[in-house]
Amino acid sequence: MSHLPVLPILLPLLAGALLVLMARAPIGLRRLVGLSASALQLVLALWLLRQAAGGEVAVYLLGNWPTWAGIVLVADRLAALMLVLAAALALVAQLHALGGIDRRGAHFHALFQFQVMGLSGAFLTGDLFNLFVFFEVLLISSYGLLLHGDGRLRIKRSLHYVSFNLVASALFLIAVAVIYGTLGTVNMADLAAKIAAADPADAALVRSGGLILLCVFTAKAALLPLYLWLPSAYAVASAPVAALFAIMTKVGVYAVVRVHTVVFGPEAGFAADLAWPWLLPAGAATLVLGALGALAATGLRRLVGYLVVASAGTLFIAIGAAGTKALSAALYYLVHSTIAASALFLLADRIRHARGSAGDSLRTTSAIAGRGALGLAFLAAAMVVAGLPPWSGFLAKAMILDAVAQRPDAAWLWGVVLASALLVIVALARAGSHLFWREPADAVAPSSAPRRGERLAGGLLLAALAALAVFASPVVDYTRATAEQLRSPSTWIARVQAETPVQRTTETP
Repeated sequence: MSHLPVLPILLPLLAGALLVLMARAPIGLRRLVGLSASALQLVLALWLLRQAAGGEVAVYLLGNWPTWAGIVLVADRLAALMLVLAAALALVAQLHALGGIDRRGAHFHALFQFQVMGLSGAFLTGDLFNLFVFFEVLLISSYGLLLHGDGRLRIKRSLHYVSFNLVASALFLIAVAVIYGTLGTVNMADLAAKIAAADPADAALVRSGGLILLCVFTAKAALLPLYLWLPSAYAVASAPVAALFAIMTKVGVYAVVRVHTVVFGPEAGFAADLAWPWLLPAGAATLVLGALGALAATGLRRLVGYLVVASAGTLFIAIGAAGTKALSAALYYLVHSTIAASALFLLADRIRHARGSAGDSLRTTSAIAGRGALGLAFLAAAMVVAGLPPWSGFLAKAMILDAVAQRPDAAWLWGVVLASALLVIVALARAGSHLFWREPADAVAPSSAPRRGERLAGGLLLAALAALAVFASPVVDYTRATAEQLRSPSTWIARVQAETPVQRTTETP
């Protein structure tokens, strides 16, 4: 299908528009449309993944305009992997919402689809300006989703979240304007060629634009010192929204990898490898502070928010190592950490409801309904996140440590990763013992009616994490091939530049 690369954007756009018109329709009908669209989105993403697995780089020219004048979409191994991850999490999060969360707002499912559209566009776009556009689409949707359900604390945290992202978006636009004003294009493939041949007199402007972009992307990914917004905002979001937000932070990671391998890669002359000196030390510091934040957290959802911050730090350590082996390990860890965070957010919601008025507080001891099943699920999720064998977290961290073993700074990197893993284990053990062990003997468990779809959603994510460990070999093969493709962007650039509009002829009678 020649139009396949654009379908993951069009499908959620049309589904979201339809759901806006269906705002007063029965909730069952809205759920059917939303779940059907998400299931079809996953099918499309898997189809693109199958094509990209062979090394094909699919290029799509919107409106049949040439690359220098129009919008270009590019589907390679990395874009396809991120699309599958986003589509799968969206589907699972919507299953969890069947428990009744989606009843709190008429436009929940519409906003969900627009969020997926923004994510898909960000992963597929081949130019900086439309990366900004799709960032705004997913952010505007996230503003509505974060406020879903009302509540004074949620409104307060949303104000901080919106204010921070508006500043970051303004900086994004400034960076794109600086680069466009200097080089005359925003197409990533064209930028790669023009930077390599640029006048050295423009070096300061080009490097400034690239570093501003790096600040924006790392802010979206919650890298030190721009991570403080994340734990508070994610802690108050409804569970399905927080589960989807787990991949939204990875958009920043994706943007760093994409832009700083294609545009500011090794062939970029005076702007070559602009990001790498900054990422590794900032990632290490973020990992330590994220682990300490998890240890000090007073609520389970806030603890999970700090674990998302710690995962961003681990990712940037691997990415900053700037080798094919390290980048492959980072991509495997990205998949693992995103699924694990989503699973913990959904599980935290079930625990919160089972504890009644105590919620997810780690200060209040309370009875918990269904303690056995929830405790086992929490134990499994905690082992995954902490990186204990035989789960995927252990494999991911082992690959990262192996990838940095030959570096001169390997000793302190190993120390940071292992010490932070120990802090995370202590934080999760503390939370688990407080929630499931320190129960008053005379307590009566609060009633908790079964919530349709919630057990299925959590079970699917834990099964996916188990599959990620069992089938690690083919997944690692894919991430290694993806890393090799990213480290040699010349094929990607040449494929985009070679794409020409389709010539259509009209027959005269």
